[in-house]
Amino acid sequence: MGFSLFPRSVKFYDLFAEQHRKLVKAAIILDELFTDFDDLEERCKRITIIESEGNAISRRIAKELSLTFITPIDREDIHEINLTQEDILNLIKAIASRVGLFGFDRIRYPARRIISNLRAMIEEVGHILARMRQNKQAEELFARVEALKHECETLLMVGIGELYDGGDERGDYAAILDIVKWKHLFDRIEAAVERTEALSDVLEGVVLKNA
Repeated sequence: MGFSLFPRSVKFYDLFAEQHRKLVKAAIILDELFTDFDDLEERCKRITIIESEGNAISRRIAKELSLTFITPIDREDIHEINLTQEDILNLIKAIASRVGLFGFDRIRYPARRIISNLRAMIEEVGHILARMRQNKQAEELFARVEALKHECETLLMVGIGELYDGGDERGDYAAILDIVKWKHLFDRIEAAVERTEALSDVLEGVVLKNA
């Protein structure tokens, strides 16, 4: 494609929405996975496929940004939104992969609740993106994401505390191995929650700059 003096018209909000739909789809499957273990392998495979599709959209956004002179919001904000949505999707894949790999016989209640909250946070971010596209305020949505994040922090402390409560009667090796596995899983879950809150913070910053 040759060089043009005319600015390219790229609908970045359409690309963000397409990227976010992949994110929501993966979050829903992860929530289902943490509710029961039916079709565990198939669900992990579906998340892997969605993550690959999401990465392709992320590369497209990055390419379009490099070729576009005039953007609807600051270039660094487009880059950050793109990167953070990609990070969250990658973390969802990492969580699902570990559930499939570690061979858990049950899902701990705090983890199940956190994943449910993570899904809700991601869905709220989608509503925020829609509001931004229409130049509408979204204070209550930002507050909702923050409240869900705080609840996740409490649930995480409860979940980690349960790992060390000494109630496991399977023997030292089995108990230690279970703690290690769950600690790895909780670390990825915590990272996904934090990145989702970070995405909300980026969007809030964009709203304030363009108010």
